[in-house]
Amino acid sequence: MVYKVGYLVGSLSSTSINRLLSKALVSLAPDDMEFTEIPIGDLPLYSPDYDTAYPAPAVALKDAINASDALLFVTPEYNRSIPGALKNAIDWASRPWGQNAFDHVPAAVIGASIGMIGTAVSQQSLRGVLSFCNARQMTAPEAYIHFTPGLIDESGNVSVEATEHFLAAFMQEFHDHTARVLTVLPRG
Repeated sequence: MVYKVGYLVGSLSSTSINRLLSKALVSLAPDDMEFTEIPIGDLPLYSPDYDTAYPAPAVALKDAINASDALLFVTPEYNRSIPGALKNAIDWASRPWGQNAFDHVPAAVIGASIGMIGTAVSQQSLRGVLSFCNARQMTAPEAYIHFTPGLIDESGNVSVEATEHFLAAFMQEFHDHTARVLTVLPRG
């Protein structure tokens, strides 16, 4: 079986180190995982006023999540929390009430930062939101990547062997987590 994995990059920056991290993760994942980035940059700010008629970018977001077997969140930390664009995307995908696209979806969270604690606080905040949304989160290994210049190049190649091995092991664990969750809670 090939697992279709949607991934969301929490940063909208054209020079995002988390986008580089996502490239590395995709390249280091097991061969039976197929990745599609789920874009979040074109979403308007969520309001319940839209619940009866979602705009096209929000419909596309929900459709992409619903077409995924699992979700990978690759996110920076902004002011010790989740980037606004990522939280906005989660709000869109989890609404209207009773139409939560994250329900029972296998999910993993990882992030990179130039700071020494990686994205530890942001990830804890994101995990709380995903718990409320009933996503089936991989809780270990935790992955707070301290990003240094040259760690990951534009093609997703990792220059530090220990980091490359860690990221490959993280993706193998995500694969195994996805398989376990889908065995019990198959998607549509």
